[in-house]
Amino acid sequence: MTTPGSIHRNIPDSAGTNAFEVDEDFAPLLAVYLDHDLLDRILPQFREMGRLVGEELERLALSADKNPPALQVRTRHGAPADRVVKHPDYVELERYAFGEFGLAAMSHRGGVFGEAEQLAPLVKYGLVYLFVQAEFGLCCPLSMTDSLTRTLVKFGSQELIDTYFARLTSQDPDELFQGAMFMTEQEAGSDVGAISTTARLGDDGRWRLYGDKWFCSNPDAELAMVLARPEGAESGTRGLSLFLLPRHLADGRRNDHRIVTLKDKLGTRSMASGEVQLDGAVAYLVGDPGAGFKQMTDMINMSRLANGVRSAGMMRRSVNEASFITANRTAFGRRLADLPLMQRQLHKLLTVAEQGRAMVFHTARVLERADADDEAMRRVLRILTPLIKFRTCRDARKVAGDAMEIRGGIGYIEEWSDARIVRDAHLGSIWEGTSNIVALDVARATRREGSLDALGGYLRELLAEPGVDGDLRSTLEPLLDRAVAFMTTVAHDRDREEDVRRAASSLYHMTSAVFLAWEDARMATLDPALAGRRAALARDVIRHRLVPVDPLVPTDAADPLVAR
Repeated sequence: MTTPGSIHRNIPDSAGTNAFEVDEDFAPLLAVYLDHDLLDRILPQFREMGRLVGEELERLALSADKNPPALQVRTRHGAPADRVVKHPDYVELERYAFGEFGLAAMSHRGGVFGEAEQLAPLVKYGLVYLFVQAEFGLCCPLSMTDSLTRTLVKFGSQELIDTYFARLTSQDPDELFQGAMFMTEQEAGSDVGAISTTARLGDDGRWRLYGDKWFCSNPDAELAMVLARPEGAESGTRGLSLFLLPRHLADGRRNDHRIVTLKDKLGTRSMASGEVQLDGAVAYLVGDPGAGFKQMTDMINMSRLANGVRSAGMMRRSVNEASFITANRTAFGRRLADLPLMQRQLHKLLTVAEQGRAMVFHTARVLERADADDEAMRRVLRILTPLIKFRTCRDARKVAGDAMEIRGGIGYIEEWSDARIVRDAHLGSIWEGTSNIVALDVARATRREGSLDALGGYLRELLAEPGVDGDLRSTLEPLLDRAVAFMTTVAHDRDREEDVRRAASSLYHMTSAVFLAWEDARMATLDPALAGRRAALARDVIRHRLVPVDPLVPTDAADPLVAR
């Protein structure tokens, strides 16, 4: 057994540490982004989640990772089963996420934590940011259920909403319907327009789906959103329609689709992903025929944002672990944290992790305003989402790997969570669009929807707010102009496509630096002692991501990276 912060034979073990309380900027950032009365009521839930992450959830996650789900094809009597058998510890994780904390329900209805109304997006994303520091795999079914509910309410008929809403948002495990998204096909990975799954309208007025879906996470979900092409529809994305696929029909019979196999994955081992065959499965049209891709995009974008939140959370877990290890392990007669190279490495990890957190927390603020019919914020959200999916998810891979290295050889051992986090971190930049696809989507949002102009205007407004460091503002404003001009040029010149990733990265770094500067100003109004912390991170982003130093010049002795 270990106690919080225990050390045995120079091997620090952070088990039992409260992940919320050890993160010194978490509570102040919540105060920046949330209404103070709401924060007072909700803060105990963050503390409790932080405690669970360091104790029970970590134990359950390690166990679920080592005991992956299995596909039961038939019962012992030979009857078709088509059932995913989950380990009890994964089921307990589901109870915490869906049940006790209502993470898939709180954005859609009141009642979670006793609140009369649905909760602000940041409450959900902040709690997921903590939860994922213990368990990543379950966060996929969680976000799929959450985003499917949003898409259903936004585009579905009132009859479908009345039929399924209560069960999608239930906190009772026996009543809950989890959600999924079945989109990927063998011939159509990122090329969604090549989807071949067919929808046929029968004489009874019911749609039936035929085809194979190649990579379906949470394949035994009670409800899935599926893209399919009605017979006779045109090719490409404009011929696709969106359908809601129930696992069971109203009379209790199993629908005509089956799980062919489960995938043997590098990461997210706790959660099932599989291939699904549709053999005339009954499905319900969602929204307008032919508008399926546009409607599914709304669900994908919410999933992309959730991906970014999870990647930012895993980076924070990695930083927490690295900080604990270096503060409590000695080598060559000194604490690791006192060694200049380690100080530099830790601060680089911290800067990247805090970029990710600033991006996802601030985007939750933008989402709330966009959902309140703020058209400018809708366009800002449109470009922030692929930016986060592109860069935050990629950064998580490196931060997780570097943190594992800091632990040393035992970090490579599966008894600890370092290897699991490294494996899981790689998936964020693959599903819901690979890095090339989402970088191109940043350009598309710039070219077609005026999102870059909206983002540029919004960032200038943030920099103009009272309290933003004047020197930092004067540095950021011309860099912002350059980043916007670079992306504008690349987005409108197809011959410059090879530059789209550099342009997207520059815009991400620029945006995160502005968000950090704005957060610093807001935090200083809450507590003057907090002034300068996040502004220093913004300067590091500028210095090392936007205007990098000459690699052939030695580091100045006064460089804050060394001084800290």
